Amino acid sequence: MVSVSAEQHVSAPLLQASWETLTFVHWRVEPERIQALLPEELQVDVYDGSAWVSLTPFVMGNMRPLGLPVLPRGFSIPGLTKLPLLADVSSTPETNLRTYVRGPDGRDGLWFLTIDVGNAAVAAVIRAAVGAPYHRARMSAARDRGTVIYSGSRSGAREAYRLQVQPGDKIVPSDVDIWLTSRWRAYTRHLGRLLVTPVEHEPWPLRHSSLQSLEQNLTDSVGLYRLGEPELVHYSDGVQNVRLGRPALVG
Repeated sequence: MVSVSAEQHVSAPLLQASWETLTFVHWRVEPERIQALLPEELQVDVYDGSAWVSLTPFVMGNMRPLGLPVLPRGFSIPGLTKLPLLADVSSTPETNLRTYVRGPDGRDGLWFLTIDVGNAAVAAVIRAAVGAPYHRARMSAARDRGTVIYSGSRSGAREAYRLQVQPGDKIVPSDVDIWLTSRWRAYTRHLGRLLVTPVEHEPWPLRHSSLQSLEQNLTDSVGLYRLGEPELVHYSDGVQNVRLGRPALVG
């Protein structure tokens, strides 16, 4: 069973950050459709007989590579978003489309189908380092009378999304809530090799969330057409002590 708490301590993180203002939108998918999108070393993970895909927009703040301090607030990105925490280059909006997998050793993790990020430097560096499918996009995350609105459009491409959610009360996570949100390693393929990156942070504080509207073609862009209505939606105010470790070869 997936663990609600981090399964390892990342003692020497390559990147520290906070993940804030985060929404999880989850769809059930037939396992064979997901397996067809994975490298041969990975197996689709299932819950209640289904594979799952999740669209996850959030704000990555207070980025500190190799333990460096937070960058000063004077480095601005004008007009990026209405959220004050995006006033400097140590923060950026990000949206990933992810699915749930088991590695060759049977450990659970994430596989990213596509990732959009609002900072071109972040996109270039992480794609070069671990092969994650990062794309530069024009993105925003803003609050409007109790709702949170996310939007993004990929630079020079058709991929885009817009969703609005209304966060609700805090919840005690159920087994499926934990299974969908608490993953402590991410798999990527880089230069023909499968890598795994460990992740550590405090357990997600989750809230019920009502999906007010959703328009997106990110699922279509990876070959997952006609997914229908999402099965579940979660919202989290975020976690502050995210530590990403050094990628390691699998196998």
